[in-house]
Amino acid sequence: MTVLRRAQPLLGTLVEIGVPLGALDMGVAHQAIADTFAVVAQVQRAMSRFDPDSDVSRFHRASVGQPLAINRHTREVLGLAAQLHAQTGGLFDVALGTGRWDLDANGYWVKLDEGVSIDLGGIAKGYAVDVAIGALADRLVPVAWVNAGGDLRVRGMALPVDLRDEAAGGVRRWGDVKDAALATSYFGPDARSVLHGSGKSLHVTVAAPACAQADALTKVVALAGLEKSTPWLDFFQAQAWVHA
Repeated sequence: MTVLRRAQPLLGTLVEIGVPLGALDMGVAHQAIADTFAVVAQVQRAMSRFDPDSDVSRFHRASVGQPLAINRHTREVLGLAAQLHAQTGGLFDVALGTGRWDLDANGYWVKLDEGVSIDLGGIAKGYAVDVAIGALADRLVPVAWVNAGGDLRVRGMALPVDLRDEAAGGVRRWGDVKDAALATSYFGPDARSVLHGSGKSLHVTVAAPACAQADALTKVVALAGLEKSTPWLDFFQAQAWVHA
């Protein structure tokens, strides 16, 4: 079967969209992929720490107690982040211990402490993958995958997945992902992601129905360990693996 694959640099990585054509018209597939990349770019603009006009940057400039109107994507990510923060006793923390924030009853984002600093990188990439899969479905693409630097979601098919061997190099076959999401994160002194307050090096994979939850739970498992994370994994119908 012919597979249409396109990639763009977004979300601090390379985002790839794959669409097996089957009976799908090539022109329809091309347009659906282009529209989906535009949606992912919207998510990036809303939550990037490096875009001065993003909701995160505006929050950092806001005064304590000032209600801030935000994009619906940011509001959904913050809602999930707040849920995970409460469930894990503060272990998952997009503020990294710098202070408190809240979403008020009207959906406004409110800074509660001066100096609070937000980084949504531990959850927003997975959320963007979910949004991308949803955008493809809305455009009548029944089978597809979206991969954003290790955050993967597959719809309508089984996709073989290889994992990078961080210790020895190369890749090794891990398994197949079908109608589910998979997030893999490597934490260590030589990695882009580090475990705050820990010198540990870990390679964690989480499978879940949605990629935002899988993305966030890799951090939870890395910090808490598999055994302690079991109730949180069960709540989100997720499974986790810690690789050597």
